[in-house]
Amino acid sequence: MAVAVDDDTSTARGLLQLVLDQERCDHNTFARRLAAHHQRLGLGTMACRPEKISRWKKGRTRPDRRATIAMADMLGVPLDQAHALGWPHWLRLALRDDRALLASPWTPSGTVQALELVGGFADMERREFVITGGTLAALLASWTAAAPATAVLTSNRRPLINDDTVRLIDDRLATLRHLDDQIGSGQTYALACAERRMITHTLKNTSCSTTTGRRLFAAAAEASRISGWCALDSGHPAQAQRHYLAALRSAGSAADPVVTANTLGFWAMLRYSTGDPEGALQLVDAAHRHAARTDSRRMTAVLHARASRAHARAGNTLASQRAEHAMFDTYERAGPPDHEPTCVYWINRDELHGWAATNALDLRDPRRALTHHAAITPAHQPAPRTAALRLARQADAHLALGDIEAAVHTADQAVQILGGVASSRGTSLLTGLKNKLAVHVGGHIPARFVAEERSGARARQPTRRGPNGSPRRDPA
Repeated sequence: MAVAVDDDTSTARGLLQLVLDQERCDHNTFARRLAAHHQRLGLGTMACRPEKISRWKKGRTRPDRRATIAMADMLGVPLDQAHALGWPHWLRLALRDDRALLASPWTPSGTVQALELVGGFADMERREFVITGGTLAALLASWTAAAPATAVLTSNRRPLINDDTVRLIDDRLATLRHLDDQIGSGQTYALACAERRMITHTLKNTSCSTTTGRRLFAAAAEASRISGWCALDSGHPAQAQRHYLAALRSAGSAADPVVTANTLGFWAMLRYSTGDPEGALQLVDAAHRHAARTDSRRMTAVLHARASRAHARAGNTLASQRAEHAMFDTYERAGPPDHEPTCVYWINRDELHGWAATNALDLRDPRRALTHHAAITPAHQPAPRTAALRLARQADAHLALGDIEAAVHTADQAVQILGGVASSRGTSLLTGLKNKLAVHVGGHIPARFVAEERSGARARQPTRRGPNGSPRRDPA
């Protein structure tokens, strides 16, 4: 028996095909194996025609209750988790490495396992990894009960490390936050993944005190967060989610409110950037609870900014502006940068105006967007990618107001500044802007704009996968 369904067809097709590939089965073999397992469990006879699998993949039907019991048991997925996630999303737990990320215990040992399986540069194109709203809520609920590293880790067979080692690692991570501005995103992503692997190896193969162990987990969380931001900036949100999930697990093991709030804030950015403002707000709410323990006004201002972006993406003008006001007000009460966590060194008033301008564009208020752009300090020299993205959005605002000359001039500046800096976001934004300009000027884009854009694309192509390791820029 089959149950009719109106489900996400592409998700069902993709996940079921991944399961078939993992099990090395075609439709016919999988159907026969499932029918045999169905009968072995005492669930009765089940039709084993391959068309059944095709219908599940196409979203025309979904497995009934007994077929779900048999398939979950055959694939090693706990039935309660299959019911909790629903079809087809529970199939993620049938994929062995994803199962470790999603369902392994929220303990230090579970964290190490997740860090080993999160993947890296070679996995950027591997396959989709999408966390649905329900899955996200379940993960957050599990994370609140995460067990931090508590026992003193000692062994006569392992070298003993202390806080000096962790201090060196922290210094390397601080450098990674700045490197993208100089060397581009491809190399930064690879370096961030290498740092995560090195820290994971250290966690597995050394002994340390509880304090040092928690600092190591915090470093692992930050390396994973940088990797996730890199993946997002290069146009790989699915891989970014894997990194953010590993970062969240590491933050739980570290019991560190700074790295926890920062990780959740960056994950929120991914959610609203990929069409899930509600999920973003869930993450921001959780982040605020931890930011309150850091006494960092800059961190709190960033989280208000994330909320304002999520509300703007959802089209909620009032809520977005309310969060904007909180963002500016909180920042004005912040202390000197040296008194704040190092991960929020990049926050300043110009960044806040940049976010507010993007909110205004999303809410179809180009005049307000230009007002915020005008408030940015002329002497402020941001990184090339930040400057290019601001100019591209400023050009978009001019275009929305019908000022074609100003739009072309500003877009031309954006292309020149971006140059060969690797950023899928920058390339995508400029390409979209070029297409809009073509509509307004009858297809006649200034030759310099096209030449510069092509030159920039060629320069970016070799490092297209690797993204930005610095937490300076908001992709939306």
